[in-house]
Amino acid sequence: MNTIKAKWNVLYAIASVTYKEWAAYRTHSMVSILVGPISYLIQFSIWTALYQDRTSLGGMTLENILSYSAVVATISYLTMDFADWNLQMLIHTGKYLTFALRPLHHRHFALCQKIGHRVLGLIFEYIPVMLIFLFIFRVHLIPKNPFWAILSIALAFLMNFYLNYCIGLAGFWFTKTSGLRGMIHLFSGVLSGAIIPLSIFPDIFQKIFFFLPFQFISYVPAMVYTGEYTLGGMTLSFPFIISIQAFYVFLMFLFSELLYRLGNRKFTGVGA
Repeated sequence: MNTIKAKWNVLYAIASVTYKEWAAYRTHSMVSILVGPISYLIQFSIWTALYQDRTSLGGMTLENILSYSAVVATISYLTMDFADWNLQMLIHTGKYLTFALRPLHHRHFALCQKIGHRVLGLIFEYIPVMLIFLFIFRVHLIPKNPFWAILSIALAFLMNFYLNYCIGLAGFWFTKTSGLRGMIHLFSGVLSGAIIPLSIFPDIFQKIFFFLPFQFISYVPAMVYTGEYTLGGMTLSFPFIISIQAFYVFLMFLFSELLYRLGNRKFTGVGA
């Protein structure tokens, strides 16, 4: 019980400090409010044009795909992460040494930071954007099953964090990680379903995507949010697909721990 209380105190302290620190730059969050709606307007124009001569694409109607685009645009405010940039910067400047000497695992510190940062995002980004979609676009973003939708978004939050943390850990091996980060973020944007739904790809690609971790960042939570998960000809129940999502999050956690331990053996504190 004392261990749990201690961990909670650490989480609360780091998250609250991060919240207060970023709250000083609320105008940054207010500018980012425009990103989701503008992205949706672009998607709206593209999909409306594509659906002029058809009623369905990849098993999705125009209404389905517009709802999907709106959900992806909004949940990205809850799962957004910058752990990769932060970690590689600490490694390359040598400032990571101060964390290596602390009794607190840096990944736990970074996760607490992310929680504080996204609580701020929930208040100053997610809620205003939801209101924009409701009152301006007349899009009612109410999940079909709130419990499973919230659980899937929480797991997507963790998956995105662990994936980016692994990218940041590449800083132990590479002098510059910007190229690697850019390449993985590009693949992630496509393979996660953040740009277009994965169900629109050819069936053979969908089957491949099913076994990759990227779909659990955007596609799975968005499909659960909108009411039905389908990929590669498979329609899976929410408990089943979210169980798989949780399993992949656990695998990514283990992979990040492996890279963390290997990377710490290479760290020399240059620049500290």
